[in-house]
Amino acid sequence: MSEAILEARSRAGNKFKEGLNCSEAIVHTFNEMLDKPLNSEALKMATGFGGGLGHAGCMCGALTGSVMVLGLFKGRAEPGLPREPAYDLANDFHNRFLKQNGATCCRALNLHEFDSPDHLRGCLKLTGGTAKLLMEFILEKELVNAEFSWPIVQG
Repeated sequence: MSEAILEARSRAGNKFKEGLNCSEAIVHTFNEMLDKPLNSEALKMATGFGGGLGHAGCMCGALTGSVMVLGLFKGRAEPGLPREPAYDLANDFHNRFLKQNGATCCRALNLHEFDSPDHLRGCLKLTGGTAKLLMEFILEKELVNAEFSWPIVQG
């Protein structure tokens, strides 16, 4: 397993342990590993996705944070630009996450009471595992090279 993959898993897990939610941990980890393309104001956007959209238990925050990271590579800034490249990446990653975890919904992935010790252990494992999966995906899709030159594929 590559050093970058292990580093992503470790950083995301540590950020979760330090108090960031699952979505924040993913976005902050990849922001750092990709030479900080996002400022602190942009990083705030990940907060509400934790707990499956603010404790709603819906889409896993680690998954939504991952899709936000993928948007850095293929997202669009103007309505006239094609959205399919971003949609394709998001759909592909969603399907990998689903295959690996068996669900995409927070309440199906972690059945424990929110913020209980068992819940936090489950989310820690899921956050680290999702960061690993995301880095594998980014490297496989050649969105960055092994040395993390920001990014080699744009638009």
